Amino acid sequence: MKTIIAQCLFCGSIVIGLWALLLAHVHYNQDNLQLKETQEPRRARSLGENVYRQNHNSSEETLKQDTTNDKTDFSDPEFYKGFAQYGFNVIMSRRLGIQREVPDSRDKICHKKHYSFNLPTASIIICFHNEEFNTLLRTVSSVINLTPHHFLEEIILVDDMSDIGDILVFLDSHCEVNRVWLEPLLDAIAKDHKMVVCPLIDVIDDVTLDYTAAPLVRGAFDWSLIFRWDNVFSYELEGPEGPSKPIRFQAMLVLLESRKQNGSSKYITWGLIWMCGGQLFIIPCSRVGHISKTQNFNNAALKKALSKNLLRVVHIWLDEYKEYG
Repeated sequence: MKTIIAQCLFCGSIVIGLWALLLAHVHYNQDNLQLKETQEPRRARSLGENVYRQNHNSSEETLKQDTTNDKTDFSDPEFYKGFAQYGFNVIMSRRLGIQREVPDSRDKICHKKHYSFNLPTASIIICFHNEEFNTLLRTVSSVINLTPHHFLEEIILVDDMSDIGDILVFLDSHCEVNRVWLEPLLDAIAKDHKMVVCPLIDVIDDVTLDYTAAPLVRGAFDWSLIFRWDNVFSYELEGPEGPSKPIRFQAMLVLLESRKQNGSSKYITWGLIWMCGGQLFIIPCSRVGHISKTQNFNNAALKKALSKNLLRVVHIWLDEYKEYG
């Protein structure tokens, strides 16, 4: 009888031990799964991406769906009226509303970059002149939703000299910033305060308002002072940074000027920068979409203003080289 009781106790202890091991194994796996879900994504994301995800999740319900697949009625008088007044498809802009999510157009290597938490702050100055309301608000909302708040000192829609941020950032009023757009710009200037930097400009179609990633190009101009895009040479992308490497360029594009300046400010800007020992760079990891508006260059008053502005640039900056223009 004692032998049977001893055998029962022995078998019972084995069963209890097996159940204890099984429960411990299940509990361990659950803890590991939770740890993996909470920690691994954080290691894989930069600071800016974490902030973006918080902002994106909090405003996910308010984001408008992309309606660019809707057909545009080209017979609608409002379509042509919008182009005449604003230079792009106003009907589509109203459908999109004041917020939307655009595709992340950065190169994959940019996703692996990390930026210091202690970068300088920025005052975002958005210049606008008779801008379509939804487009202006999309510019503002994209800056708010995709910019870490500890870098964003203020947004100035009308420049009232309230520029208290460490760095001034100028935006056109018909653009949309992309993910982690500000940190690469601040990081470059923090390393060299003589640098004047510009994001890589993606294309927002003036009819459909579709957002399209732009190739790696830089701003330039010819002897007629006509702004154009130039390709970047392959040797300039050599090294560990690859396509995320800052690219030296000649001309600042319209993102950094107001429409009412009629086109000459980009050249005045680079003249001042070069004469003061500065440098111009495009930062490929910073992406901003921009609507290329349809302009009527047959307007006599506009042509006269452009000619006067370009002549002023020639006589101020080109010296003896103006004979080649």
